[in-house]
Amino acid sequence: MPTASAREIWKETWNTPHKKKQIIFGTLLMLAVVIIMPHFFNAIQKRNGKLLDDWLLAIIPARNVSVAIFAIIWAMILLAIFRAIKDPSMYITYCWTYVFVCAARLTCISLVPLEPPIGLIQLTDPVTAIFYGHSVVTKDLFFSGHTATLTLICLCLKRRNDRIVATVATVAVAFLLLVQHIHYTIDILAAPVFVYLFYRSTRYVLFRNNKTNHELVKSFRAIE
Repeated sequence: MPTASAREIWKETWNTPHKKKQIIFGTLLMLAVVIIMPHFFNAIQKRNGKLLDDWLLAIIPARNVSVAIFAIIWAMILLAIFRAIKDPSMYITYCWTYVFVCAARLTCISLVPLEPPIGLIQLTDPVTAIFYGHSVVTKDLFFSGHTATLTLICLCLKRRNDRIVATVATVAVAFLLLVQHIHYTIDILAAPVFVYLFYRSTRYVLFRNNKTNHELVKSFRAIE
Protein backbone atom coordinates (compact mmCIF):
# COMPACT_ATOMS: atom_id res chain seq x y z
CA MET A 1 0.00 0.00 0.00
CA PRO A 2 1.55 3.37 -1.04
CA THR A 3 2.50 5.78 1.71
CA ALA A 4 0.70 9.12 1.74
CA SER A 5 2.87 12.15 0.98
CA ALA A 6 3.36 14.96 3.46
CA ARG A 7 1.21 17.21 1.26
CA GLU A 8 -1.65 14.70 1.27
CA ILE A 9 -1.43 14.23 5.03
CA TRP A 10 -1.51 17.98 5.70
CA LYS A 11 -4.31 18.47 3.16
CA GLU A 12 -6.43 15.86 4.91
CA THR A 13 -5.71 17.44 8.28
CA TRP A 14 -6.48 20.94 6.96
CA ASN A 15 -9.82 19.69 5.59
CA THR A 16 -10.82 18.49 9.06
CA PRO A 17 -12.54 21.56 10.64
CA HIS A 18 -11.49 21.11 14.29
CA LYS A 19 -7.89 20.28 13.34
CA LYS A 20 -7.77 23.29 11.04
CA LYS A 21 -8.86 25.51 13.94
CA GLN A 22 -6.23 23.93 16.21
CA ILE A 23 -3.50 24.70 13.69
CA ILE A 24 -4.63 28.28 13.03
CA PHE A 25 -5.26 29.37 16.62
CA GLY A 26 -2.27 27.44 17.97
CA THR A 27 0.05 29.12 15.47
CA LEU A 28 -1.40 32.56 16.20
CA LEU A 29 -0.98 32.08 19.94
CA MET A 30 2.60 30.89 19.47
CA LEU A 31 3.35 34.00 17.40
CA ALA A 32 1.77 36.14 20.14
CA VAL A 33 4.12 34.56 22.68
CA VAL A 34 7.10 35.36 20.44
CA ILE A 35 5.99 39.02 20.26
CA ILE A 36 5.43 39.31 24.02
CA MET A 37 8.67 37.65 25.14
CA PRO A 38 11.18 40.45 24.40
CA HIS A 39 9.09 43.01 26.31
CA PHE A 40 8.64 40.65 29.24
CA PHE A 41 12.31 39.74 29.52
CA ASN A 42 13.41 43.36 29.28
CA ALA A 43 11.06 44.18 32.16
CA ILE A 44 12.16 41.39 34.51
CA GLN A 45 15.82 42.18 33.85
CA LYS A 46 15.36 45.54 35.63
CA ARG A 47 14.11 44.11 38.94
CA ASN A 48 16.02 42.76 41.91
CA GLY A 49 15.78 39.10 42.93
CA LYS A 50 17.10 36.54 45.38
CA LEU A 51 20.49 34.87 45.02
CA LEU A 52 20.18 31.15 45.75
CA ASP A 53 22.80 29.05 47.52
CA ASP A 54 23.25 26.19 45.03
CA TRP A 55 25.79 23.66 46.33
CA LEU A 56 25.95 21.80 43.00
CA LEU A 57 26.81 24.92 41.00
CA ALA A 58 29.39 25.81 43.62
CA ILE A 59 31.44 22.70 42.82
CA ILE A 60 31.17 23.02 39.01
CA PRO A 61 33.76 25.36 37.44
CA ALA A 62 32.08 27.76 35.00
CA ARG A 63 32.95 27.22 31.34
CA ASN A 64 31.64 28.75 28.11
CA VAL A 65 29.92 25.88 26.27
CA SER A 66 27.49 27.99 24.23
CA VAL A 67 28.46 26.34 20.93
CA ALA A 68 27.74 22.85 22.24
CA ILE A 69 24.45 23.93 23.84
CA PHE A 70 23.03 25.52 20.72
CA ALA A 71 24.42 22.86 18.39
CA ILE A 72 22.41 20.26 20.31
CA ILE A 73 19.29 22.41 20.63
CA TRP A 74 19.11 23.34 16.94
CA ALA A 75 19.87 19.78 15.85
CA MET A 76 16.87 18.59 17.88
CA ILE A 77 14.66 21.40 16.56
CA LEU A 78 15.54 20.40 12.98
CA LEU A 79 14.75 16.75 13.78
CA ALA A 80 11.38 17.78 15.23
CA ILE A 81 10.57 19.88 12.15
CA PHE A 82 11.55 16.99 9.86
CA ARG A 83 9.24 14.59 11.72
CA ALA A 84 6.39 17.10 11.93
CA ILE A 85 6.41 17.59 8.16
CA LYS A 86 4.63 14.24 7.83
CA ASP A 87 2.79 14.37 11.17
CA PRO A 88 0.48 17.37 11.67
CA SER A 89 -0.68 16.02 15.05
CA MET A 90 2.89 16.41 16.29
CA TYR A 91 2.91 20.05 15.24
CA ILE A 92 -0.48 20.66 16.86
CA THR A 93 0.63 19.04 20.11
CA TYR A 94 3.93 20.93 20.21
CA CYS A 95 2.30 24.23 19.32
CA TRP A 96 -0.38 24.20 22.01
CA THR A 97 1.81 22.67 24.71
CA TYR A 98 4.49 25.27 23.96
CA VAL A 99 1.96 28.08 24.49
CA PHE A 100 0.86 26.69 27.87
CA VAL A 101 4.43 25.99 28.97
CA CYS A 102 5.47 29.55 28.04
CA ALA A 103 2.50 30.98 29.95
CA ALA A 104 3.49 28.92 33.00
CA ARG A 105 7.13 29.92 32.65
CA LEU A 106 6.39 33.63 32.40
CA THR A 107 4.11 33.31 35.43
CA CYS A 108 6.78 31.48 37.45
CA ILE A 109 9.46 34.00 36.51
CA SER A 110 7.12 36.80 37.60
CA LEU A 111 6.37 35.15 40.93
CA VAL A 112 9.91 33.93 41.67
CA PRO A 113 12.37 36.80 41.09
CA LEU A 114 15.94 35.50 41.17
CA GLU A 115 19.39 36.95 40.67
CA PRO A 116 21.64 35.15 38.17
CA PRO A 117 23.86 32.39 39.58
CA ILE A 118 27.40 33.34 40.61
CA GLY A 119 29.82 32.79 37.73
CA LEU A 120 27.17 32.97 34.99
CA ILE A 121 28.62 33.18 31.48
CA GLN A 122 26.20 34.76 29.00
CA LEU A 123 24.86 32.48 26.27
CA THR A 124 25.45 33.73 22.73
CA ASP A 125 23.09 32.69 19.94
CA PRO A 126 21.90 35.07 17.20
CA VAL A 127 18.67 33.12 16.67
CA THR A 128 17.44 33.59 20.24
CA ALA A 129 17.65 37.35 19.72
CA ILE A 130 14.25 36.94 18.05
CA PHE A 131 12.75 36.08 21.45
CA TYR A 132 14.98 38.06 23.80
CA GLY A 133 15.69 41.14 21.70
CA HIS A 134 19.24 42.44 21.58
CA SER A 135 19.60 43.15 25.29
CA VAL A 136 21.35 40.83 27.73
CA VAL A 137 18.87 38.70 29.69
CA THR A 138 20.07 36.69 32.67
CA LYS A 139 17.08 36.67 35.04
CA ASP A 140 14.75 34.35 33.10
CA LEU A 141 15.56 31.58 35.54
CA PHE A 142 12.73 29.55 37.07
CA PHE A 143 12.20 27.42 35.11
CA SER A 144 14.69 26.68 32.31
CA GLY A 145 13.38 27.42 28.82
CA HIS A 146 16.11 25.44 27.06
CA THR A 147 15.44 22.33 29.14
CA ALA A 148 11.69 22.78 28.67
CA THR A 149 12.04 23.04 24.88
CA LEU A 150 14.07 19.84 24.58
CA THR A 151 11.79 17.98 26.98
CA LEU A 152 8.77 18.96 24.88
CA ILE A 153 10.48 17.84 21.68
CA CYS A 154 11.32 14.52 23.34
CA LEU A 155 7.68 13.98 24.36
CA CYS A 156 6.31 14.94 20.93
CA LEU A 157 8.61 12.64 18.97
CA LYS A 158 7.01 9.24 18.35
CA ARG A 159 9.82 7.00 17.15
CA ARG A 160 11.65 5.12 19.86
CA ASN A 161 15.13 5.93 18.56
CA ASP A 162 14.21 9.61 18.20
CA ARG A 163 13.08 9.72 21.81
CA ILE A 164 16.28 8.07 22.99
CA VAL A 165 18.35 10.65 21.11
CA ALA A 166 16.16 13.49 22.42
CA THR A 167 16.45 12.24 26.00
CA VAL A 168 20.25 12.12 25.76
CA ALA A 169 20.23 15.60 24.21
CA THR A 170 18.03 16.96 27.01
CA VAL A 171 20.26 15.54 29.73
CA ALA A 172 23.38 16.83 27.95
CA VAL A 173 22.03 20.37 27.58
CA ALA A 174 20.79 20.37 31.18
CA PHE A 175 24.31 19.51 32.35
CA LEU A 176 25.94 22.06 30.02
CA LEU A 177 23.62 24.80 31.32
CA LEU A 178 24.93 24.06 34.79
CA VAL A 179 28.52 24.08 33.51
CA GLN A 180 27.95 27.56 32.10
CA HIS A 181 26.08 28.59 35.29
CA ILE A 182 23.11 29.80 33.23
CA HIS A 183 20.57 28.28 35.63
CA TYR A 184 20.25 27.05 39.17
CA THR A 185 19.80 23.31 39.64
CA ILE A 186 16.15 23.78 40.64
CA ASP A 187 15.46 25.60 37.34
CA ILE A 188 16.71 22.58 35.42
CA LEU A 189 14.90 19.96 37.53
CA ALA A 190 11.56 21.79 37.50
CA ALA A 191 11.34 22.22 33.72
CA PRO A 192 10.58 18.57 32.75
CA VAL A 193 7.91 18.36 35.46
CA PHE A 194 6.02 21.40 34.17
CA VAL A 195 6.36 20.30 30.55
CA TYR A 196 5.14 16.77 31.21
CA LEU A 197 2.06 17.98 33.07
CA PHE A 198 1.11 20.42 30.31
CA TYR A 199 1.90 17.88 27.58
CA ARG A 200 -0.42 15.29 29.09
CA SER A 201 -3.17 17.85 29.68
CA THR A 202 -2.86 19.26 26.16
CA ARG A 203 -2.94 15.82 24.53
CA TYR A 204 -6.06 14.94 26.51
CA VAL A 205 -7.92 18.12 25.55
CA LEU A 206 -6.88 18.15 21.88
CA PHE A 207 -7.36 14.50 21.03
CA ARG A 208 -10.00 13.18 23.43
CA ASN A 209 -12.64 13.40 20.66
CA ASN A 210 -10.44 11.30 18.39
CA LYS A 211 -10.15 8.66 21.10
CA THR A 212 -13.92 8.68 21.71
CA ASN A 213 -14.64 8.32 17.99
CA HIS A 214 -12.13 5.46 17.73
CA GLU A 215 -13.78 3.66 20.64
CA LEU A 216 -17.24 4.11 19.07
CA VAL A 217 -16.05 2.62 15.79
CA LYS A 218 -14.61 -0.36 17.63
CA SER A 219 -17.92 -0.82 19.49
CA PHE A 220 -19.98 -0.76 16.29
CA ARG A 221 -17.64 -3.27 14.66
CA ALA A 222 -17.97 -5.56 17.70
CA ILE A 223 -21.79 -5.42 17.43
CA GLU A 224 -21.68 -6.22 13.73
